[in-house]
Amino acid sequence: MRLILSGTGSAVGKTTIATGIMKAFSREYRVQPFKVGPDYIDPTYHTLATGHSSRNLDSFFMSEPQIREAFQRGLNISKADMGIIEGVRGLYEGISPTGDVGNTASVAKALNAPVVLILNARSLVKSAAAIVIGFKTLDPEVRIEGVILNQVKNRKHYLKTKEAVEKLAKTPVVGGIPRSDEIKVEQRHLGLVPAVERENILGYIGDWGRVMEENLDLDALQEIMRGAGELPPGREALWRSGGNKKVKIGVARDEVFTFYYQENLEALEANHAHLVYFSPLHHEEIPDVDGLYIGGGYPEIFSRELEANHSMRKSVVKFHQEERPIYAECGGLMYLTRSINQQEMCGIFPYPSQMTAKPQALSYVISQAIEDNVILKKGETFRGHEFHYSKVTLEGNTPKFAFKVLRGRGIASKRDGLMDKNALASYVHTHVAACPPFPANFTDCARE
Repeated sequence: MRLILSGTGSAVGKTTIATGIMKAFSREYRVQPFKVGPDYIDPTYHTLATGHSSRNLDSFFMSEPQIREAFQRGLNISKADMGIIEGVRGLYEGISPTGDVGNTASVAKALNAPVVLILNARSLVKSAAAIVIGFKTLDPEVRIEGVILNQVKNRKHYLKTKEAVEKLAKTPVVGGIPRSDEIKVEQRHLGLVPAVERENILGYIGDWGRVMEENLDLDALQEIMRGAGELPPGREALWRSGGNKKVKIGVARDEVFTFYYQENLEALEANHAHLVYFSPLHHEEIPDVDGLYIGGGYPEIFSRELEANHSMRKSVVKFHQEERPIYAECGGLMYLTRSINQQEMCGIFPYPSQMTAKPQALSYVISQAIEDNVILKKGETFRGHEFHYSKVTLEGNTPKFAFKVLRGRGIASKRDGLMDKNALASYVHTHVAACPPFPANFTDCARE
């Protein structure tokens, strides 16, 4: 069973409604959650709602066979009864105004998955039917099989809008969510506040689940899922494999560094890495490991606490001086610079980083290695994404860069990936499906 919950646009309530539906079904079934697009934050809500790590599906990162592989693999690992996928932005929003790459519709077609459209019905009745007709007509290959009306004023408004959509757009309405502060959640500059930071988030998710149970026809949703049919044929591996000697990789993971794709971690394990999680915020020093992986997150929020942990920063510098490999993405890059907003950091790269009022980069990225490094060989290309409100100011000596940016911005002058010894730090976040050599190359480097 599978289902995509997509929106007519951004800010229509996708995450709260999708998370609530996942929670409601999780009371009886094993639900494997997914998120379309390059997103670390929404999946944290899915994970708490279901008890299973949410996974990303993305047609910029993945071929259609890889999308099917990632989906089926997720179901198999969690032994799930159903897979529920939250879309990204509007159903058809991708990287071009007319194509499908990067949009939810492309994932729906790769999986032949039914779509339930979430529509903000505030001040709409007959016009809601026009919107649904437009979405269904634009691409008949996309199976829009239901509608959820959000922000309905009252019962009368809901019934009138439901009648319009069902009679004119010939699409069943499976429920309507009333206007309520009960299903709102705090925002931050990169999106929703990560669920790991919210002590009371489980209470919120429980409330969202109850709202869905009270206002949606969950049996109708389940019937839509049952009608999904078999997955289309064809699967493709997500990553390459390397050596078989065991290695230990330290992964920075706490309330600061939270941005990791689940498959990236599993790909390292598949390459015989034992992952040792540690906290740059709370622990005194890094564990006894052969390599370090420092993902993205919100180091700027915790910059004072990170600065105060002198022993941890000293141990990271010592690890680097011993020429053991370090790979850092975005927030991890900032942690390895000289400072964040004048708070002292590790200083492996002697440049200050600072937050800005406006986003410095927000796009999918294609980069090519111009030097051998810990994840790629010279000449290899990979895909990723960048989304940050910070910049690194290059001062003094010209840095050594690992990547030429073919699409995107990078750190400066279409270059990214600061290099020093065996450390690599980049603004690009990547998914292993979009950088298949990463796990084998990094673990091989750590073994050496």
